[in-house]
Amino acid sequence: MDDKMKKNPSGIPLKSFYTENDSKSGANLGEPGSFPFTRGVYPTMYSGRPWTMRQYAGFGTAEETNERFKYLLKNGQTGLSVAFDLPTQLGLDSDDALACGEVGKVGVAVSSLSDMMQLFDGIPLDQVSTSMTINASSMIILAMYITAAKKQGVSMDKLSGTIQNDILKEYTARGNYIFPPEPSMRLTADIFEFCSKNLPKWNTISISGYHIREAGSTAVQELAFTFADAIAYVEYGLKKGLNIDAIGPRLSFFFNAHNNFFEEIAKFRAARRIWAHIMKERFKAKEEKSMMLRFHTQTAGSMLTAQQPQNNIVRVALQALSAVLGGTQSLHTNSYDEALALPTEDSVRIALRTQQIIAFETGICDVSDPLGGSYYIENLTDEIEKKTKEYLDKIDNLGGAVKCVETGYFKNEIHSAAYQYQKDVESGKSVVVGLNKFTINENVKPSLMKIDSSVEKKRVDKLSSIRSSRDNKKADEILKRIASACSTDENLFPLVLEAVEADVTMGEIIKIMKSKWGVFDND
Repeated sequence: MDDKMKKNPSGIPLKSFYTENDSKSGANLGEPGSFPFTRGVYPTMYSGRPWTMRQYAGFGTAEETNERFKYLLKNGQTGLSVAFDLPTQLGLDSDDALACGEVGKVGVAVSSLSDMMQLFDGIPLDQVSTSMTINASSMIILAMYITAAKKQGVSMDKLSGTIQNDILKEYTARGNYIFPPEPSMRLTADIFEFCSKNLPKWNTISISGYHIREAGSTAVQELAFTFADAIAYVEYGLKKGLNIDAIGPRLSFFFNAHNNFFEEIAKFRAARRIWAHIMKERFKAKEEKSMMLRFHTQTAGSMLTAQQPQNNIVRVALQALSAVLGGTQSLHTNSYDEALALPTEDSVRIALRTQQIIAFETGICDVSDPLGGSYYIENLTDEIEKKTKEYLDKIDNLGGAVKCVETGYFKNEIHSAAYQYQKDVESGKSVVVGLNKFTINENVKPSLMKIDSSVEKKRVDKLSSIRSSRDNKKADEILKRIASACSTDENLFPLVLEAVEADVTMGEIIKIMKSKWGVFDND
């Protein structure tokens, strides 16, 4: 190979042009909706209705975020996506000393059933699909959501949405873990089991490549490490005695739409094909729904720049377009000011309008897989599939995803890729418009959203009121039962549900689990 031959960000060599001889699978693509689903999981894709437009939102108190939800729904959003603050993600109540200074800052603060009820006040939970980005404390958040729905008169079997529940990528890329891997995987499998019996419309996990990519991985690493994690989750579900065709249809994925337009489209197409073969050949799934890779996409937060922030509107539009051309089932578009602060109502409306313009003005929804058969796209799809499978074979030889988390293999691979990208940006090899090329002197800054500093005091007072008004004898009794069950194989979800209904707070439940399992040191 010529050393001067150009390569894409995943190291795939690029020709100056492609012909029909460059794709192994291009001549036999099949149809959308047919195994292995390279061209899409549904025959008609968006011609019946567009993807779910699901803007990620959450800040301050439950009441404030509820107002933003209603604003987005009024402006045409078709699904909700909840961002939780850092204490909530780490299982800390808002009045915990460790939560000081972080309450409501990067998401909404949720510590109690009361918070969850206020978060969705006036929003009928049998009529909206809700995605919740929460992992280490996901069982408690889902229990709160179920109970809030019950208070609305909505039964569990009517609820639709997704709980992220993907703890392995937290150890690898994001850092919001609490317990060691084994008990964390136990909680994930308990959610699988409970939901398989009680929440038939609920996606029990959203296996996330998004955060792996945000940490600096390549597109190939994003797929490989995500699928390695997914394989581990399925194996834990099978150990719980669940049938593969009970687990498979409720698995969902979450990917990143990055800057390299054609690579991203090919990545999504390759992902469907790889997962279909894993489920059919490795796990012997029989139902086609078990083999369908359904995924949510978010545009790349790490590619937003604080310099010339309006340029981000263009970046987001192109990233969103790649996700749609790649066949996503739902989509979040980042707001242009997110490199500076939480998005304002104006910026989040532009982000939502970006999706609506793509859906309703471009003709992109008229046909399924409009780029299928492109020599270049099919070649890239093949190459990404090949390189991803090579990684998966290596991960198997290293002992699987959990072992790779424990040894730091995933983290080291991602750090190497991130370091190389940063070097390329600093040298100018990779151009970032407005950052290392086409720069200007900027004097005008956009108006930014700021969180009221009184939020924390309000939250502390509210939690004090909840603890003084509840039946504390009942709360203590259920916490003791959770502590006892942590040492058994009993499914913890029914006990957590009972605790939430008794106004036990998230932090209290997590503290009991910590006393039994300890915390994980990933340094």
